[in-house]
Amino acid sequence: MSPEQTAFLNQRHLPSRLTARETGWLLGFSPYDITVLASKGLLKPVGKPAQNSTKYYSTAQIQSLHGDVKWLDRATALLNKHWKEKNEGRKAGGTD
Repeated sequence: MSPEQTAFLNQRHLPSRLTARETGWLLGFSPYDITVLASKGLLKPVGKPAQNSTKYYSTAQIQSLHGDVKWLDRATALLNKHWKEKNEGRKAGGTD
């Protein structure tokens, strides 16, 4: 765990909006995983961000998902499938 991550997780009060990196820290996923989960509809950024803008996530929503075992199982299974398919495409000479 990086010092920055440790300092963030040890805050007394978290900000109301979280970046993908901070969201990943709270849920135990990488920022790349957060992007995949959002694109597949398992996470929803607040507001209506443009495709190329920074996405923010609601701390209240993320904390509720943190304790939802069914959601964590579903998200983990989706990520396993996503990265498996992406890696198989690379092995087969694809450009994914």
